[in-house]
Amino acid sequence: MGTFEAGKTYQTRSICDSNCIIKVVVASRTAKTLKTVTCKVLRIGVYQGVEFVKPCGAYSMAPIVRAEKGV
Repeated sequence: MGTFEAGKTYQTRSICDSNCIIKVVVASRTAKTLKTVTCKVLRIGVYQGVEFVKPCGAYSMAPIVRAEKGV
């Protein structure tokens, strides 16, 4: 299962602009949440055995950062 690890950076590209890269740097994590370096707390979800977070909120075209997309 792909899981988030503290101290690692994960990224994804915007669905609207492929030049826009959204990065999440994990400062710490618990079983259900993670805290970014900017002190933002994100809820962790699991889809097909891989963890994901939505750093910009939940809307129709929101970016989703998956744990298997580590830098």
